[in-house]
Amino acid sequence: MARWSDYTTGQRIKILRGKTLRQTDLAELTGLSLPTVQQAEQDKRLTLQTLLLIANALGTDTSVLLGQQGPRRGMEQDDRATVKALARAVHDTSAGLFPDNVTAPPLPGLAETAKQCWDLYWDGKYVAAGAVAGQLIQEAGARLHEQPDGERAEAWRLLSDAYRLAAYVANLMGSRDLAYAAIGHAQFAAAHADDGLSSALVMSGRAWIYLRDARLTDSLALAEKAANDIEPRFSRATTGELVAYGSHINFAAVVASRVGDEGLVGDYLSQSHAAGARMGREERAHGTVFGPVTASTQAVGIKVALGRTGEALGLIADINPQHEAALSGAARSRYAMDKAMAQAEAKMWDASLDTLEQALLDHPVWARHQALPAVIVEKVGRASTARLQRVSKLVATGPEGIGFAPPKAKKTL
Repeated sequence: MARWSDYTTGQRIKILRGKTLRQTDLAELTGLSLPTVQQAEQDKRLTLQTLLLIANALGTDTSVLLGQQGPRRGMEQDDRATVKALARAVHDTSAGLFPDNVTAPPLPGLAETAKQCWDLYWDGKYVAAGAVAGQLIQEAGARLHEQPDGERAEAWRLLSDAYRLAAYVANLMGSRDLAYAAIGHAQFAAAHADDGLSSALVMSGRAWIYLRDARLTDSLALAEKAANDIEPRFSRATTGELVAYGSHINFAAVVASRVGDEGLVGDYLSQSHAAGARMGREERAHGTVFGPVTASTQAVGIKVALGRTGEALGLIADINPQHEAALSGAARSRYAMDKAMAQAEAKMWDASLDTLEQALLDHPVWARHQALPAVIVEKVGRASTARLQRVSKLVATGPEGIGFAPPKAKKTL
């Protein structure tokens, strides 16, 4: 299996350029001549200045081109450009630096933009969400600067929301340093908003970053605290409060399943289902989505993580297409992955690949940022050869399908 460092610099440039960006396009983006780009890919006359220009055009770092650092899994040029622009917005705005063309929209306009951005995120359109989030961060920061003293709480809340969204996009795209930085700024803004709910949302977001960074104990502690801090009285809770609490307690169950604490999982799932039942349908609020179907579908992945394959299949049997239609695009795709994993664990090889293949075909952009498809393909060893080969081609495990080692199951949330 080839390692990124095994390729030459020219080969790495060609791989990152991909199939959609021609050499002539790269020449135009960099301002270099076509022969210079061609020579760079042939490892001829490759100067540092040329490397810097190509790295900037491809939205990556020179260390990646030189093989000192591997590229992020499944990222294409648009992904890398989004992460780079998002990082600039996060770091510059936190330092009080804004582009000259950024204006300060009124607070209601910012709130509407934030809602639209979260809609993109929950539909699995992470590149588009990241692009909007970068602009939202800058505009919310500009609004904060122009707000009069004593009237900044809402601006701080919106800025916290924008940073949290940036952290989520960065976390999904594998840019862990940016995710940590963005969630840190979100925490600072939430504290100034004097809003306990915003602080809990940020806390839960940090727990998710910890989980993907394999910091399981830290993740569980934060997830538990975030849920407990906003636990409502069900008899008089608003829909927004139930959405926030239900999604938080459900995530706490996810983390507890990753550390194998079945007692905690049972307690949290019970509370999650109670919140969903109280709501009666799926709702969106505070940048998150929750309801009775979410509680049931996420329980499938939780049961699989605990090795309770039979219970997971039992839950799947009670979930019909009408239920799935109520979910957001990203949640529907995630449920399909968990379903395929449960089928693979039950040695239902062909059924697992059928489920996985349909999900990959339905939501290819979403799937590009997920690690679980590669884990499922690795686990399925007795399916029909033709089906396995077909699905394997849909699963990107590295740039241009190059065989980097697949991720481990515990890091695939």
